Amino acid sequence: MTAAQTNDPKIKNLIEGIRKLDVDEQLALFYFIYKEMGDSITPAAPGASTVSPAVADGLFNQVKDLSHEEQLQLQRDLINKADTVHTREYGSMSDTTKLLFWYRLAQGMDAHTIIPMPPSYELSSQSKELMDKVKQLDFGIQIEFFRDYVAPMGAEPKAGAEV
Repeated sequence: MTAAQTNDPKIKNLIEGIRKLDVDEQLALFYFIYKEMGDSITPAAPGASTVSPAVADGLFNQVKDLSHEEQLQLQRDLINKADTVHTREYGSMSDTTKLLFWYRLAQGMDAHTIIPMPPSYELSSQSKELMDKVKQLDFGIQIEFFRDYVAPMGAEPKAGAEV
């Protein structure tokens, strides 16, 4: 399903730290990291996914058509690796396309086509520490971190699944 994950202990520790957070805090942290670093991630995510941006856009458009509550549940399902049609479709994408999909979700949150972050939401101190560690990574390592974080999300596609 995914390419080999990094052996970089810094990245592994960061990902482990994030995965220890509850699902909604993981979603919030991931969004805030994108907001903080969006200018540098913007060219990397779409540019790196020249093979299948239409795939990421296709899933994004399906998510966009859901109610805000369903959109939030789908994001939770991705992190929790629930077995649904959408999470299997996500699971069939390349790691870089998955990164692009999450980038599209963050853009959609800003445009309010995807359930937006509550305006008064504040990250926990633990999440702020993790975000600071991500910000200290070199750009290339940040992209590797993002890919390694999103790669195992979703569910394995099933034989004959319509994805």
